[in-house]
Amino acid sequence: MDSGHLPNLSFQEYLIFPYFLKINYSCEGELYELIPRYFVNAPSRPLWYTEEQAPVLILGGIPEKKLILLTDTSFKDFFLVELSIDSCWVSSFHCSQASFTATIYDAIATESTLFIRQNQLVYYFTGTYITLHEGNHSSGSWVRVLANECIKKLCPVHFHSNGSEYIMALTTGKHEGYVHFGTITDGRVSFELLPRRWSVCEGIQDIQLPVASAEVVICSITWATFIADNYSLLLLVEIEDSKKYFQVVSYDLVSDYLAILYTIPEFIPDARGLEFLTILGTESYTNHPMVPTGMSYNPYNNLLFIWGNFLLSSYNTENYIYLAGFPKEQSIKYLVNSFHGDVAIVTETEEIWYLVEGSYQVHKLFPSKGWEVYISLQVMHQSSLHAPNETMVTLFYEDSKLYQLVYLMKYKKSQLVKRLVPVEQLLIYEKLNNDYLLERQGGHLTLSFTNFCPFTVMRLRDLPNPQIYTRQELYRAPPPHVLDPSGLHNEDSLAVYQGLLYYLLWLHSQYDEPYADSVRDSTWRWWKNKKQDQDYYFYLASNGRGTGNMHIDMASYEKIYDLKAKYELPKRIFLDKGTSYSFSIFLTARGHSYQAEPGREGTTYQLRSQVDLGVVLADPNCIKVVVKEKVFVNYNSLLFWVTLSDKRFCFDQGISGHHLMKTSILVKVVGSTGHCFQDTHQGPRMQGNLMVPVLIGCPPGKRLAFDTTYTLEYNRLKNKQYFDCVHVDPEIPCFFFRDIFYPFFLIQDLVTGDSSSFQGSYVLKVVGGGPTLDTIREYSEEEIYRFNSPLDKTDSLIWTTKNTTTTKDSVFNIMSHQSLGIEWLCLENSPCHDTVPQSFFAPEFFFKVLVSNRGVDKSTYCDYQLIFLLHIHGLPLSAKRALFILRVSVTVSVSVVILYISCCLLLPLTVKACNILRWKINNIITSESYYTHTSPSKVFSSPSGTKSGSNLSVSSHGISMVAKEKAAASEEALKKLT
Repeated sequence: MDSGHLPNLSFQEYLIFPYFLKINYSCEGELYELIPRYFVNAPSRPLWYTEEQAPVLILGGIPEKKLILLTDTSFKDFFLVELSIDSCWVSSFHCSQASFTATIYDAIATESTLFIRQNQLVYYFTGTYITLHEGNHSSGSWVRVLANECIKKLCPVHFHSNGSEYIMALTTGKHEGYVHFGTITDGRVSFELLPRRWSVCEGIQDIQLPVASAEVVICSITWATFIADNYSLLLLVEIEDSKKYFQVVSYDLVSDYLAILYTIPEFIPDARGLEFLTILGTESYTNHPMVPTGMSYNPYNNLLFIWGNFLLSSYNTENYIYLAGFPKEQSIKYLVNSFHGDVAIVTETEEIWYLVEGSYQVHKLFPSKGWEVYISLQVMHQSSLHAPNETMVTLFYEDSKLYQLVYLMKYKKSQLVKRLVPVEQLLIYEKLNNDYLLERQGGHLTLSFTNFCPFTVMRLRDLPNPQIYTRQELYRAPPPHVLDPSGLHNEDSLAVYQGLLYYLLWLHSQYDEPYADSVRDSTWRWWKNKKQDQDYYFYLASNGRGTGNMHIDMASYEKIYDLKAKYELPKRIFLDKGTSYSFSIFLTARGHSYQAEPGREGTTYQLRSQVDLGVVLADPNCIKVVVKEKVFVNYNSLLFWVTLSDKRFCFDQGISGHHLMKTSILVKVVGSTGHCFQDTHQGPRMQGNLMVPVLIGCPPGKRLAFDTTYTLEYNRLKNKQYFDCVHVDPEIPCFFFRDIFYPFFLIQDLVTGDSSSFQGSYVLKVVGGGPTLDTIREYSEEEIYRFNSPLDKTDSLIWTTKNTTTTKDSVFNIMSHQSLGIEWLCLENSPCHDTVPQSFFAPEFFFKVLVSNRGVDKSTYCDYQLIFLLHIHGLPLSAKRALFILRVSVTVSVSVVILYISCCLLLPLTVKACNILRWKINNIITSESYYTHTSPSKVFSSPSGTKSGSNLSVSSHGISMVAKEKAAASEEALKKLT
């Protein structure tokens, strides 16, 4: 698929996530790499930036208050930022600057913050990189720091540590000899003045007091380098008393200790035609003074460069080597380190030099005859990246390749371009220009070239799958299928794709639960409720009826775990405790290069090749390497097996992906530097020097999880029963109080998808709890001790175990996967004692459990810490509460029984009495009715007394009969009831 139809995704869109998104387009599909955050903030001056994960590139040194901001690593667009800040120079007697200028001298961009220095003032930007180039932002986005200081230089810090980024500011004036050490944490910038007790100059005078011959006139810090591994500063200090000299000074930020490591020679040594010279103090010197201007330190191989009009290197800050290949007539402006074995040098006259770390030969790239050949070929091809008039802005490394940022002046159109510096191609052209002979054969001259490469073929074999060592998490996430006949994406499809990637990153960041998940792929939750309709959506798309005129293939979104090696070493290797990395190198020697040598006993002979393989370890006390050799005489070839291993004792436990020790391994074919090249589809590539950064510690992407499935099965097997809660929660398993609890945990590798049982030791503590999820509270340190420590004497223990192994201070029990289990106690003074039931069912309790292997597990460098909720039901009641409940229950039961018996006995009598009462009431009512009917007959009687009297007699008789009949019926009904 043409990448031009895909959305233009930029890094800054996803800075809120703990990973940056890197997109690789290939014929096999689109791969999305989530790269752990490693910061390489400052490869050069005046350009500082984050090497591989840079959201922007910041250029300083641009006049007229303009700052070039490049937000696209392809450099198709760039922005000139019109800086609306108060940059006026504050005239003061302690600031030595005598004039005002609008030039930005230093610009350092960390991942979160942008710093600039204009004159002697320092500002940092509080907004985001997205809004930095917008013209409507106010000057309030720029914050001035170190307001009362005169800053002469900003020094970058290449790598972050302890969750913070750093920057250093060198002062002049009243605080000469001090360093302002800046810390950037969560967007907050703070500076500390170092050293804390006295200035560096005062400390040096105090150290040199017994041998001081004159009063110090000038003392100034020229450069500062921060070494995060041992939390110290390396300072390049200029001192002048009776003479001027420079010293390398170390300052420990923890102990506040100052030490002089090395005094740089006053004059440049006389190498007498050698490529390098070890400085021992007995060598002869020239009349050219040494003028150092800066330092560069590579924490991966402990290589320190001191540069100026010379180049010194040291691996231990004690023994120094002078590289004689760099001319003393030039002065180095800045040095760029790729941190993968390459170093580029830019001089004050804009010359470019090149050096392979581990070798001592310095190569001149520009200007050179090789450069002239290369430019001639580019002009023939009418390259748009070159012009007759051009100015190099800066030089930097990106993805281990050297690039230039060049300002091209073409007639009426000028532009800023990024172009590759073809180091290998330039070296080949230079080699062809120097390594040839003209021999006369007969009557004509014959041109022949000398190849100094000791081998003809070099191949890497037996490379393991890289993900387990590189720790790069990969996702396959292609864009939606557009149903339009043109197949071109529109704004709607691009917006949907942006949303898909955003949600994918959100799922990735949320995939970290305390309970082991049986599904390894975080995208599973994305489609789990729509998978059953996948065929239906495909049917709609096949008939051109997809929603939004597009179709998303659910099956194409997945996490990749089985990435194969591509016949090259990874960019970096992570090693846990005792782990190793192995590969092999196949070499075919040039010509016949074997000779017979006597064996150890002198009786047998063995073949030895002229091709030698050397391995250089930056920290041999921490890592080791084993190299085995096999000779193939018939093929004139050799096979080397190389195994790099951790020695298991050079690093303490740390959080996954944090506080890693930086080191490296350099595999080198002797005599190959600058002479051996391989032709690839991307051009020539240097061979013979393989430098791989190695990070020792807990690799990123590993976590500890509670294995609920196996824990439930094992507990059911051991206890011969399993009583689940009445209300089952699939997210939080439930365990019975009276059963012995056997917990098990998993080590889950989110990079490779592997899950394995945690076999190490750990400490388990109940750090919180409550009878319901809403009433869980955190326990204090004193409560945690009382509730979990076997030393507690206050009857507060929540649990106990039969294990006898404890921590060194005997405060807590040490558990393992072979532990005898946990017995729940809930003693009298514990929070789970006498829990009141929430319903008719037995009491339950939620424990907040912390599991940590810190200081008790020797099987890994990983400092695992897991906090999860444990649901326990069936807790017993206290004796008092049980007795109280028993009394109340008995009382209520007896009362109910008595009431029932009473009701059964008294019910007939009550019914009879009620009926009699009702009968009497009926009689009374009948009588009252009789008298009511007889009284009016007398008042309204007719004059004929006989007739009326007979009628009254009949009526009275009728009423009497009716009353008798009603009384008889009532009596009969009463008999039936009784």
